[in-house]
Amino acid sequence: MEPLDGNAAAGMLSEVFAMEMTAARGRCATCGNEAAVGEAVVYMHAPGVVARCRTCGAVLFVLTRGRDRHWLGVRGLAWLELGG
Repeated sequence: MEPLDGNAAAGMLSEVFAMEMTAARGRCATCGNEAAVGEAVVYMHAPGVVARCRTCGAVLFVLTRGRDRHWLGVRGLAWLELGG
């Protein structure tokens, strides 16, 4: 599976969030690296989108979609800054 940068997840993220999410900044809960979502390493062909920290490789978030809903797990983010 070929990893992409976080910008590849923009389409699916826009289905959930009204704002541009690739510019949102977050902190990896594992190593403390702070970066924009667009800088994450993203795997699009997993069951949904899997975003990993570019520094340590820890999973930042997982976004999957069903017929009429989405599931978002953000356990790997210490925080996520929206807007600004």
